[in-house]
Amino acid sequence: MSISQSFMLAVKSLSTSKMRAFLTMLGIVIGVAAVIALVSLVNGMSDEMVSSFETIGMKNISVMIIPRGGNRRISTSDMQKLIDDNPDVIESMTPLVNMQATVKRGTENNSTTTVTGVSEAYNEINKKTITDGRFLTYLDVNDRTRNCVIGTYVKKTFFGMESPIGKTIKINGYPFTVVGILEETADGEQGTDDDKIFIPYTTAEKISFTMTNTYTVSALSNDTVDKAKQVIERFLYGELGNEDLYTVISMTEAVDMVSDILGKMEMVLVGIAAISLLVGGIGIMNIMLVSVTERTREIGIRKALGAKPWDILSQFVVEAITTSAIGGIFGIILGILGAYGLGKIVGLNASISLSAIIISVSVSAGIGIAFGYFPARKAAKMNPIEALRHD
Repeated sequence: MSISQSFMLAVKSLSTSKMRAFLTMLGIVIGVAAVIALVSLVNGMSDEMVSSFETIGMKNISVMIIPRGGNRRISTSDMQKLIDDNPDVIESMTPLVNMQATVKRGTENNSTTTVTGVSEAYNEINKKTITDGRFLTYLDVNDRTRNCVIGTYVKKTFFGMESPIGKTIKINGYPFTVVGILEETADGEQGTDDDKIFIPYTTAEKISFTMTNTYTVSALSNDTVDKAKQVIERFLYGELGNEDLYTVISMTEAVDMVSDILGKMEMVLVGIAAISLLVGGIGIMNIMLVSVTERTREIGIRKALGAKPWDILSQFVVEAITTSAIGGIFGIILGILGAYGLGKIVGLNASISLSAIIISVSVSAGIGIAFGYFPARKAAKMNPIEALRHD
C-alpha cells in the first residue's frame, strides 16, 4: 500500500471521530503554539533592546568609577584630559550625575522623574533630538546655571498645553528654567525616557553634594571602540592601581551580554513549552494504542487478504504523523496569533521566528513517528487468525 493510500485512510479515520482526534492533537497544538509565541516574543524583546542600544550609539563606552577614601580619585578634568590626549580613538565624553529628586511646579509634584546631570556633549553622544528650545551649552555647564531640558511627560504633567520654554520648575526645592524639550520616544508615559530632566552636571554636583563617578565616552568610530576601551582601562589602572575600582563596558559588550541572557531565557521557555509537545506525543501514542485495539478485526481481515506487516505499520505510522502534523499546523496559526496578541498586551513587537516554526513542525512530525511507531509495530505483528477471532 502506498503512502498516499495510508494518508487517505488516516484522514478517513480521523474524520470518523473528530472530537477524539481534536483532543489527541490538543497537546501538540498547545506545545507548538507556546514555542512559537514565546520565541517570537523573546526575539521581539531582543530586537527592541538592540535597537535601543543602537539608538544610544554602538560606539559608546560606559565608565563607572567606584569611589573610596584616600587621595586617589578621577576628576572630570582628568577624564577630559584623557579625551583630549587621544583624539585618534576617542571623540567626546559626558559626565553623568544621577539624582534622587522631587520635581515640583505650583501644586503639582512628581518624584518618579529621573534627573541627570550631563555636559553639553550628552546630546550628540546619545543622539537626542530637541523639538523646542535648545539643549544645554558649555556656558550652562561652566557657569553652573540652573537651566534644564525636559521630556514630554514632564511637559504634560507640569505645563499641559502651554509652552514651558522660559518657565520655571523646582528640583529638590531649587528653581530651574526650562530651555528645551526632548523629542518624544516612549509615548510620553511615566517612568520612560520621556520622564526625564537633564541639568548641567556641575549644578547637579552642587545641589546633590556628590562627585561625578560615571561617564559616557564616545569612540571616534565603531572601528575604534575596542582600542578606546583599552586606552581608558590603561589610564584608570595607572591612576587607581586596582581593576576592582572601575568598570568599563562598551555598548557592543552590553548588547552581547543582553543577547546571551535572552538566549538562555529563550532556551528555558522553549524547554518549558516543549513539555506540552511531550505530553501531546504521549497522548498520540495512547490513542493509537486504543485505535489498534479497536481495529484488531480490521487488521486481521487486511492481513488475511494479503496485507504485509509493512502495509499495516505504514498505515498506523502515517495516521500518527498526520494527527501530529495537523496539530502542528493549527499550533502554528495559534502561535502566530498568540504572539501578536500577547505582544500588544505587554507592549512588545513580536518578531515571528521562521526557524521556530520549522523546528516546531519538524518536532511535531518527529513526535508522530516516535510515538506512533510502537502502536503501529504492535499492529503489524498481530497474528491474523487471532485478530480475526477478536470481538
